[in-house]
Amino acid sequence: MAITRLPDVFPAHLRRVIWATIALQSVLLVVLGILLWGAGVGWLQMVVYFLLPVAVLQIFAFIIIGKYALEPLDFLSRTVTQISDHPHSTTPPNLNGTRHERTGFKLMVDTIYQRSSQSQASTPAVDETDAALQATVLNTLPGGVIALNQERKVIYANKLAPVMTNSKGEHVILLDFPPNGSLEAWLNMVESSEVHAMKKWSGVQTAAPGASDRRVFDIIASYEKNATGGADTIIMLFDQTQHYSVAEESLDFMALAAHELRGPITVIRGYLDILRPELEPSLSDDQRVLFDRLDVSSSRLSGYIGNILNAAKFDRRHLKLHLREERLTDIYQLVADDLALRASTQNRLIAVAFPDNLPTVAADRNSLSEVIGNFVDNAIKYSREGGQINVTAAVDGNNVRFSVQDYGVGMPGSVVSGLFGKFYRSHRSKHTVSGTGLGLYISKAIIESHGGQVGVTSTEGEGSTFSFSVPTYASVKDKLLASDAENEGIIETSSGWIKNHSMYRG
Repeated sequence: MAITRLPDVFPAHLRRVIWATIALQSVLLVVLGILLWGAGVGWLQMVVYFLLPVAVLQIFAFIIIGKYALEPLDFLSRTVTQISDHPHSTTPPNLNGTRHERTGFKLMVDTIYQRSSQSQASTPAVDETDAALQATVLNTLPGGVIALNQERKVIYANKLAPVMTNSKGEHVILLDFPPNGSLEAWLNMVESSEVHAMKKWSGVQTAAPGASDRRVFDIIASYEKNATGGADTIIMLFDQTQHYSVAEESLDFMALAAHELRGPITVIRGYLDILRPELEPSLSDDQRVLFDRLDVSSSRLSGYIGNILNAAKFDRRHLKLHLREERLTDIYQLVADDLALRASTQNRLIAVAFPDNLPTVAADRNSLSEVIGNFVDNAIKYSREGGQINVTAAVDGNNVRFSVQDYGVGMPGSVVSGLFGKFYRSHRSKHTVSGTGLGLYISKAIIESHGGQVGVTSTEGEGSTFSFSVPTYASVKDKLLASDAENEGIIETSSGWIKNHSMYRG
């Protein structure tokens, strides 16, 4: 809450008294003029000999009497303003060596100051008691509490808060916020446009998996511009390490299984590469189509396995990709036949519309094709019988946005908010649609590792639109060339946990 600045009330009051006096004098002069006119006195004589002298004498009397009568009010106004807790620009009254010492008015003003001093002197003892009680309560909470001032320095942290003191005596927050969603980025946004704001994060860790002292928190941050006490940002942290460890163990198991499957899939693809050239002269058209399907499916399965392993690495902030200049239409063609086959078997229609002048993007084609496959496959699963699925792409600033729209069952807001979480599956789809709940999580990991973002809009009963945006190649070409095409150069620089730790000091 902003602190109110006290105005100097006496000058405004004095102006009101002056205008009231002028109005009253004007009325009296008009009445006196009417009476003199009725008595036969001429206008000139009336103004020169009566009205003008009376007005001058009244003004002179008001200046003398008004100053004397209103001076105590001026002193009282300035005294009360001086002892208030609000900012002001008034000067304190000086009554030493004046007649107010004899009249007793100075004693009245001194009494006000004395009472104020006594009240302020007794306040710290109460405040200290309150502060001790507050500290006790905050330290017994089952979660962390951190307060940041306007400069984003740590001004308070309870015992469970992940805060350490470095060699310089600075308080440093140990939190690894996700890419494209850091606390710093959120504060940069709200400080310039909001008075009050709130933000939630899930699964924010203090260190990479494997660290002995690693903890994982769900976080709520509350921002209030110019807050009382200087704590503009309050961060509340709820330790969910045990909860997230279950999901991480599941992903670790899947990663282990994927790792074991990589060998057999590699062997199958090798046999296909050997068999096809040898059998090519005797293959019929249908058999060639089957070999094409086997090639596409084995390639996709190999990509899935690689990306499950990548998803495990993503939790450790190590999902590294090599990004090349690619056409989104070419990437879509990698999965187009397989998606069309799946759509036709479930009586769905896929309508694809890409502009001819779509710029190239910076992409790992196998990874991005998996995201496209996940988005379209979800649309196929949740569309209605005979429904159409629109696949489109468009330029969006320095990005290309790819969208998949369906007209199916749609989702309520409570479901949309958790869609990209690890192993998330809504209660409605668990028993009706097959899946692991990992596809969208992996898709989000891949897109963010491209320096892009995922999004979804949905209306229950009307359908959903899933989208992702990735940078155009031209916008990141220099960074990729400087880093040998590795993606680390285009991912938000504040996403790394070590870098995050240096942001908030006090």
